[in-house]
Amino acid sequence: MTPQELPPPISPRQMDMLRAVAAMAWADGKLEPDEIRLMLDEFAMLFAKTEIERSALKTRLKDYLGQNIPLEEVVPNIKSVEDRKMTLRLGYQVIQASRRNPDEPMINLDEAAAYQRLVRILDLPPDVVADIEASIVPHEGAYPNGIIKSLAARLHKLLGNAN
Repeated sequence: MTPQELPPPISPRQMDMLRAVAAMAWADGKLEPDEIRLMLDEFAMLFAKTEIERSALKTRLKDYLGQNIPLEEVVPNIKSVEDRKMTLRLGYQVIQASRRNPDEPMINLDEAAAYQRLVRILDLPPDVVADIEASIVPHEGAYPNGIIKSLAARLHKLLGNAN
């Protein structure tokens, strides 16, 4: 088997969550190279144990991030309520972090539309959605180590508790 024919080195559950978060990052039609590099570094640290595995994983995951799979295809695969909550939380944080300059709104129209689709597809109770949104307070300096590190830490915690 060539490397492209091998199954992904992370579980289907982890891949679905990664793809859903990536879809939110793609909502405005752009995934910046620095953003990709940072996400790959952080997720490789979570999902791989050795430097060789991390390097291979980054290469493989980059291909998945570049696919820009629609939310409607990937989100229905996320079955558990906890995974759905985490996906909503991460998706909400990603779109809030995508502002490229201070003159832009925190969430642009494309991202807002994608977020509403995510909420609809996840089909979580409105009070759960409201609680998740209220728990995320966007402001400068909220993530001293960066939004991606914050997201990676939360995802790692979820995956560590649920495996």
